[in-house]
Amino acid sequence: MTGGLTHDAFLGGRLTIAQPADGFRAGVDAVLLAAATPAKAGDHVLELGCGVGTALLCLGVRVPDLDITGLELQPDYAELARANIASNGAQAEIVTGNLSEMPVALRNRSFDHVLANPPYYRPGVGHASVDKGRDTALRGETDLAVWVDVATRRLRPRGCLTIIQRIDRLPDLLRACDARLGAITVRAFTPQQDRNAHLVIVQATKGARAPFRMAAPIVMHTDETGGSGRKEFTPDLSAILRDGAPLPPLSG
Repeated sequence: MTGGLTHDAFLGGRLTIAQPADGFRAGVDAVLLAAATPAKAGDHVLELGCGVGTALLCLGVRVPDLDITGLELQPDYAELARANIASNGAQAEIVTGNLSEMPVALRNRSFDHVLANPPYYRPGVGHASVDKGRDTALRGETDLAVWVDVATRRLRPRGCLTIIQRIDRLPDLLRACDARLGAITVRAFTPQQDRNAHLVIVQATKGARAPFRMAAPIVMHTDETGGSGRKEFTPDLSAILRDGAPLPPLSG
């Protein structure tokens, strides 16, 4: 981790997240991942590759009384996650370790929900970041299929897996969802109306047999430009990013 830290507001200021100025930085993706996770009070939740804890903290703001655990490979990021949990008055356990060599603390536990934001790029693709932590988060060495397998093993029967990824990794992600998972639902995010999707959330239920569903894409921005010169978020996205709302319910 290079450089200093920034302290960034999430969910309209309800959370303040310390994260590296020059390393991997959580943003909209982490909030969307939390918004997509259909947890309810009392559930046990695990995030694989939790970084500085942004998604877990966003989920905890929306859903009270969760039993939350995060697994993070990089010790510096795991320490930041613990600090962010403490500074925001939240409760969660952060385990430092490699998901492909599951720590003993998690090996015999199961969860109602597993969520993850695996590295978006295949190993060796693109240019390496000068910051090792950022490079690991974006181009980790663990295959996407391993992420899905490890997550599935940690799920209880009828437990839910939620993963966010770049749209070009969707084929890899679907191939990784084997017969243990069913009721697979894909929700794509497009920057604006009539633009190609760039992000996708895939959800699946362990032991379910319901058919595959491709939901209508979620549009993130309107055509209007705000005072910052950036496109305004749609009302649904604004409610998620500023108020901690869940994703809009599936239609049909």
